Amino acid sequence: MSARAETLPATGLRLPRLGLPSLDALGAWTLALIWIAPLVFAAWAAFHSPRDALAFDITAPWTLDNFAAAWVAAPWLRYFFNTMMLVTTILAGQLVLCTLAGYAFARFAFPGREVLFYLVLLQLFILPEVLIVENYVIVSRLGLFDTILGIGAPYMASAFGIFLLRQAFKQVPKELEEAARVEGCGWLGVLWRVYIPAAKPVYLAYALVSVATHWNNFLWPLVVTNSTTTRPLTVGLSLFAAPESGVNIAVISAATLMSIAPLLVAFLIFQRQFLQAFLRAGIR
Repeated sequence: MSARAETLPATGLRLPRLGLPSLDALGAWTLALIWIAPLVFAAWAAFHSPRDALAFDITAPWTLDNFAAAWVAAPWLRYFFNTMMLVTTILAGQLVLCTLAGYAFARFAFPGREVLFYLVLLQLFILPEVLIVENYVIVSRLGLFDTILGIGAPYMASAFGIFLLRQAFKQVPKELEEAARVEGCGWLGVLWRVYIPAAKPVYLAYALVSVATHWNNFLWPLVVTNSTTTRPLTVGLSLFAAPESGVNIAVISAATLMSIAPLLVAFLIFQRQFLQAFLRAGIR
């Protein structure tokens, strides 16, 4: 609720007066309800029979049969393993490449540094879907088609990660770097002992963003995978929900909840660190 101040004539004190919700608050609540509505429906349908899921009868009995039916209908353990391997591979590559690039852009002076940095940032304006054909050709020529590395390779040099770590490294006092240099550390030693520890909250936030993004990625894995041995959860879920296999909204909702449960748990655990890291990252 928005509050407006009211002044008492005798004392000069200003007391808050409740008013109508502001336009920003109404917009935020509206967007929040629109965003969470599909998740609420999926949670409702997953614990009810198909008939009760669409009837929205609050007295309908709850059941876990949908989860049991979904679990035996597809190789979910394999899909979970493939997805974990995928997000881990991508994150490992991003942490190495983005750390080195962010360190170079933050602390090294070399000709064309600003121009190169702006070229890196241009990647943020290019949708990954635009590059699917070129990425497919390159991955095929490298012999990485239908492999975890082939799915993750196009995402390892992340412009967002480079920008985020550059901003974090620029906030580290140079006195710490000079002290490490006096102690005999080389450039990589300074990076490992000074900059990386100082940017740990930023690394945590970026890791959560990266894992969530690539956990939910669908189009590129669909194009570049061709077997169960490499298929991630998103592609497996889409095939599970294909019309030719029959549409059971309750079972599909149960499978959807199983697919997103790890992300929801991770965000609930690390939400405070996630928000604080972006506030400390100095994005302006």
